[in-house]
Amino acid sequence: MSLSHTAAEYMLSDALLPDPSSSRAKGLRLELPSDRLLKFITVGLPLFLVSLAFAREFSAGSQISCFSPTNFTGKQSAYTDTACWDSLIHHGFDAEGRAITKSLWALKVFPYSLLVVAVLMYLPYLLWRYAAAPALHCDLLFIIDELDKSYNRSVRLVQHMKKVQQASAEPEQFWEEYERAREERYFEFPLLERYLTCKQHAHALVFIYILRNLLLLLFLAATCLYLVFLHLNIFFQDEFSCSIKTGLLQAEPHIPSLIPCKLIFFSVFQLISLSVGSVYVLLIPVVIYNALQLCQWDKGLLSVYEMLPAFDLLSRRMLTCPLNDLNVILLFLRANISELTSFSRLNAVSALREATANKEDIDTVIDFMTLLAGLETTKPKHQACTPEAKDSPALSNGAALEPKPGVETMGKASRDSLGSA
Repeated sequence: MSLSHTAAEYMLSDALLPDPSSSRAKGLRLELPSDRLLKFITVGLPLFLVSLAFAREFSAGSQISCFSPTNFTGKQSAYTDTACWDSLIHHGFDAEGRAITKSLWALKVFPYSLLVVAVLMYLPYLLWRYAAAPALHCDLLFIIDELDKSYNRSVRLVQHMKKVQQASAEPEQFWEEYERAREERYFEFPLLERYLTCKQHAHALVFIYILRNLLLLLFLAATCLYLVFLHLNIFFQDEFSCSIKTGLLQAEPHIPSLIPCKLIFFSVFQLISLSVGSVYVLLIPVVIYNALQLCQWDKGLLSVYEMLPAFDLLSRRMLTCPLNDLNVILLFLRANISELTSFSRLNAVSALREATANKEDIDTVIDFMTLLAGLETTKPKHQACTPEAKDSPALSNGAALEPKPGVETMGKASRDSLGSA
């Protein structure tokens, strides 16, 4: 017996989780993977394309080529290119022959407008970082620690039950101690469950998260509309007629009234605008999906922690409207599942519970640990005769009612009598 007791002690000692390291606080992810991908694309893409445009400008030199008259000298041709690039005004005639002008100045500021787009796309993430991330970091750190501690409390409870059983000379003494522990209600209204319940009535995180996605969606739509405006009004005109008869040159008779010019960088700007616009259009459904995640509960994580005693946030139907801070915290707990050491162990216990033939034998992690430790968990029962039992064939022949072996008695009693929030 001493060998079996020692083996049980080692097994229960190994089941305890180690103390959390100090690196846990630094390793928490305060952005969802989809949000991090959106930030990388929406901010990085325009910056990357603008850098290519500037590199093209520096390598190619002049961005415009004007067809100056043949009698112009080299300095006069250079002056014509500079003057037309500075003005970027197209002089033409309408159908009735009246002179009209059209400004192409938006082409000159197009690379800088993409820089403004990149800054605007980064604003929602600055809002989340400084308005919500500090509070979310504290919530995640506290909840992850409490979930791991709740698992350790369950294992330590089994260790205590094992010591009481070994010290008791009679099984009845062990069960008296067990009933006394149930009456103390150690697990009634635990701090973690009450904290999660309070988060159901808070809406600060969910408001900031929805506001961030709405701002991002607004900036994406505004950028796409801006690019459509450029294509419809400017990006189909790579040639224009420029007039340099201004100022001191206005009275010069040998200078023509209009000089044809061509934009060299026009195809590059078209490619950049099409790339940014198409990618941003594809990202709009992703932003909408991120916001719609808050319309349903992520019950997969909490359902695993139903294995803990008195943790019945799902079974008591306390999850009401999903638009609250608790749902946001659950999403980020899923993103930080690697920091939640107890989840993998409880998930394994839950899988064993689904695989076992008698699923009712495992109700909580305490039931599973008592099975592994080899404790006799069935409390002795006296023969009883109930109205239902009177109608059974076994009792009609005078047979006695036998108690069901296993841990169903202790499992259900622990769920009903240890107390729950």
